[in-house]
Amino acid sequence: MLQPSPSPHVGNMSGMVETEKRDLAEDDLRGMAEAEHGRRDGHDQSLASHDVGAPHEPPAPSTHAASTTSVDTAKGNPFKPEDMTLERAESLGYPTEKSIPSQSLSSGTASETSAEDVEKGIVAPILVKHQLGAQNYEKSDVAPIMRRGHTPNASYSSNWRISLPPDEIPRLPYKRERRIFRRLRHNLLSVYKRLFSIVFIGNMIAFVVELALHRHSKPFGPPLGNVATAASANILGAILIRQENVINSLYTICCWTPLWMPLRIRRCVAKLYHFGGVHSGCATSATVWFILYTALVTKQQADGVFDQPAVITITYLLLILFVSICVFAIPNFRIFSHNTFEAIHRFAGWIAVALFWVEILLVLHAQSQIPGSDSLGMLVIQAPAFWFLLMITFFIILPWLRLRKVAAYPEVLSNHAVRIHFKYMKIGAVLGIRITHNPMKEWHAFASIPAADGSSFSLIVSDNGDWTKKQIMEPAKSYWIRGIPITGVLRMALVFKRVVFITTGSGIGPVLSMVVSHPMSCRLLWSTPNPLQTYGENILQAVATADPDAMIINTRASGRPDIVALTYHLYLEAKAEAVFCISNPNLTRKVVYGMESRGVPAYGPIWDS
Repeated sequence: MLQPSPSPHVGNMSGMVETEKRDLAEDDLRGMAEAEHGRRDGHDQSLASHDVGAPHEPPAPSTHAASTTSVDTAKGNPFKPEDMTLERAESLGYPTEKSIPSQSLSSGTASETSAEDVEKGIVAPILVKHQLGAQNYEKSDVAPIMRRGHTPNASYSSNWRISLPPDEIPRLPYKRERRIFRRLRHNLLSVYKRLFSIVFIGNMIAFVVELALHRHSKPFGPPLGNVATAASANILGAILIRQENVINSLYTICCWTPLWMPLRIRRCVAKLYHFGGVHSGCATSATVWFILYTALVTKQQADGVFDQPAVITITYLLLILFVSICVFAIPNFRIFSHNTFEAIHRFAGWIAVALFWVEILLVLHAQSQIPGSDSLGMLVIQAPAFWFLLMITFFIILPWLRLRKVAAYPEVLSNHAVRIHFKYMKIGAVLGIRITHNPMKEWHAFASIPAADGSSFSLIVSDNGDWTKKQIMEPAKSYWIRGIPITGVLRMALVFKRVVFITTGSGIGPVLSMVVSHPMSCRLLWSTPNPLQTYGENILQAVATADPDAMIINTRASGRPDIVALTYHLYLEAKAEAVFCISNPNLTRKVVYGMESRGVPAYGPIWDS
């Protein structure tokens, strides 16, 4: 469930924009080459005599025809990036140290514009060298273009760096097995669906056996008490597997798996986050059992055996609620309107439990009226459904007993992200909390990042909808929280000796939560637009601390890389045992399938994890 909110990729449009940017950069470089060639031939003396500190007029933008001519002119004497000077960089419009206010650098509180300029190219030759096609530009030995006598500010002597995808990436091996078998194994027979099938098929076997054993009973069918017990037992199972303490306990037990155990066992244990299959399997089975219960009550009412109009009414209301909960939990409905799904899941569930209590007590009261039957109190104590409903009610109420409003300390990183700090409790690694402004409406889950001293924690919220946008533009000073923090998928990285973390955008939050609390041998790839401008230097420095060779890709400068190919490249380079991906649902599925189909253990949040 701990995953950053999904955001759709605007592939074609972003590709067109990136292409246009590259074309404009190439035109500028061609114009630069023409100017260089003209200066050497004595045709242009203005650049040679230009004073570094003097103001200058920006050059007129070059046209396509001029750019074409400049290419032909420059062929005889190509421009070398090492000859780049501050004057030429500024004349082309590239950001340099001179274009950034000195007070911003010295104070360390640069504006958004200056931060973006620093990220895009305070070292102008690096950007130019990249645009000309040079390789490994971030490792270039070309000296930065600085004002004479200027010493770079210490705040920018960080270990992190913006990377480019490697020039040569090992070719992806062919996927194992035939396509039809791959689809069966990784899609139709995923771990989630296997768990669902085990639970559901087991219930259906019991369903058929129960009908067969009582096919000659009078009245027809199994006793109502048996069917009600089966339905309530499955409801309890669906709620227990979603209970915070149960989830945290399961992760703790699985993380005890020793590293000396075979990889085959550890990679299976790491699939724990598919436990949602048990939840949906139990809920669906409970609905099927209740359909049988409704049919039996209806038949007994029609035969005059069971004359309780109130029971009939409540039974059909319960059936409508159970079916509605299952229908709106279908992935397509859930994605289409998540708020509707959440409201129906919560309020319909509460109403169903309350009506189930009334149903059970009415049925038991009717049975107690039969001559020779036990008293109502004795029947209640003897009914398993009563005890199941008691536990169901307790576990539903428990998280709300921990509902409270806590102070928040927002740190706006940019107009695309905010980092919210909390100091009300200490928190462990890879734990997520749910926050909201209205407890009766939507709740939003985020991964927590523990502070270095463990006294507080924070979470990163990026712009991904109306609610998250409001948190950035109008930071709140307090939030409602309920329950306890819940362990996330990345916790299972502890069962591997060395892993590769792949993330995009605000998915860096869960990754930092893991690597800050549990320093481990890992490689990290983070692909996001304008990382410095959007998330700030503290986040980038934390990434570099976790992995000094972390690959931080600015998609605004280099475009979206082939994440699957880069993932496999890092997996081989690091000699890792597994890959963990935290991104939007589409990319996560793509990376996990791309690795698993080639025999690489890969993990990432699913829609019901």
